[in-house]
Amino acid sequence: MFVKMHKLRQTTDSLLMIRPARCGFNEQTAASNAFQRRIGELSDAEIWAKAREEFDRLVELLRANEINVIVIEDTPEPVKPDAVFPNNWISFHHDGTVFLYPMMSPIRNTERRADIVENLKQHFQIRETIDLRTDENQILEGTGSMVLDHANRIVYACLSPRTNKDLLEKFAAMINYSLVSFVCLDANGAEIYHTNVIMCVGEKLAVVCLDTIKNSAERNLVEESLRETNHEIVEISFEQMNDFAGNMLEVRNRQGKSFLLMSEAAHKSLNESQIEQIEKHAEILSSDIETIEAVGGGSVRCMLAEIFCEKS
Repeated sequence: MFVKMHKLRQTTDSLLMIRPARCGFNEQTAASNAFQRRIGELSDAEIWAKAREEFDRLVELLRANEINVIVIEDTPEPVKPDAVFPNNWISFHHDGTVFLYPMMSPIRNTERRADIVENLKQHFQIRETIDLRTDENQILEGTGSMVLDHANRIVYACLSPRTNKDLLEKFAAMINYSLVSFVCLDANGAEIYHTNVIMCVGEKLAVVCLDTIKNSAERNLVEESLRETNHEIVEISFEQMNDFAGNMLEVRNRQGKSFLLMSEAAHKSLNESQIEQIEKHAEILSSDIETIEAVGGGSVRCMLAEIFCEKS
């Protein structure tokens, strides 16, 4: 699909975000997402309102730093509590290919909207759309399940109920990337649901909770792969991971300046040494999204679908 010799950009200046209508706690995802929690003191309507406020502040921050953000409103019906996380159902690639992914929760699969792809064709060169749904109901939740190193053509993925190995291998072959797969466990010994909560790979920086990879051979493979691709590794702890310090995304603005996007909780969890490491490579931009993090079990990176297709 991709031309092997063509150098791919690792970061983009264009992001798709979905403004949530009814952000909330999804019972269908809670069993495999230990990051989710209920906010009992708030009504559903108050949660929806706070989530939209948090969303709008993040968009304002990104646009103030000249990062191109395309915002599309979530439709109120059907109710989609996780619509604010579009990176799980769609990805946009350098050659104009768009992939649509099958998600574990039936409610989440209603987030997939053909009208969004059609809308973006007005602004970007979209060549084809590939739907990865299979008759075997295999699950692969986009750039939640996978962290992509485009520049070095590597897919990093922790296997879980949300990340089917067969479909993962099929996807990696389709885009001509090598695959580094492993298993991640949290401090309680439970499988971690998504790769993008334990690691972030930028141009020259990788933030990762290596302690989650219990198999020493798998851990060494991940660490060696990151070092061989000239990434400076910022190791984070279980506690920092639980504050979403792994759920970051490096982007650039219209002038080519690099930023590392994260939540306020993630930013506050970092120590001075880690911040110094990061700031050698990118400026930190953080925003408070505590309501979205609580009920959704995802953070800033999950809210951003990168668009690598060429602009029209």
